[in-house]
Amino acid sequence: MPKMKTHRGAAKRFKVTGTGKIVKNSSHRRHILEKKSAKRKRQLRAGEVASKADTKRVHELLPYK
Repeated sequence: MPKMKTHRGAAKRFKVTGTGKIVKNSSHRRHILEKKSAKRKRQLRAGEVASKADTKRVHELLPYK
């Protein structure tokens, strides 16, 4: 059986922690930033842990991570 290929789009968007959790970038930080508070924009810089359902799907796209 040939080696599985890593989904390059997923590899650029997600990181896998040491315990196997998936970290993704926060949403809502692209535009319409004027009405969002500085605190909210600052907190959106940090990544978020993906949901359990998404974790399973991302692990299929990233077989070697």
